[in-house]
Amino acid sequence: MRNAALTLGVIGGLLAMLIGFFGYGYTELLRSHAEVGEMFGQVENPQLIRVASFLAPLMAIAGGAMAKIRALVGGLLLIAAGGLMYLAFGFGVFTMFPIGFCLVGGVLALAAGKPDEPKAHF
Repeated sequence: MRNAALTLGVIGGLLAMLIGFFGYGYTELLRSHAEVGEMFGQVENPQLIRVASFLAPLMAIAGGAMAKIRALVGGLLLIAAGGLMYLAFGFGVFTMFPIGFCLVGGVLALAAGKPDEPKAHF
């Protein structure tokens, strides 16, 4: 299950990066050219989209990479990345797979059978 969480997290993070590039680019386009927003629609919270465009792919890839050794932290990062993408971009045709991959990868990491190695956290 940890290998599946790793794979789903990395793939979900890479797809989220594509969504993030377009989301951040659209907010920058709206900032510099207001008439684009009149034609294609404004964004309610551009700062949320900019933060999510950076943090969600980063958390998904890091969570997927951690899922093999530290499943608890990796799973929580994957679920947080999926939630952040849903909050910022909503559930649509382009976001359903990155959100789904991150959430399923997070659940698989949390449900991994063997516990983490007994090591100190610091």
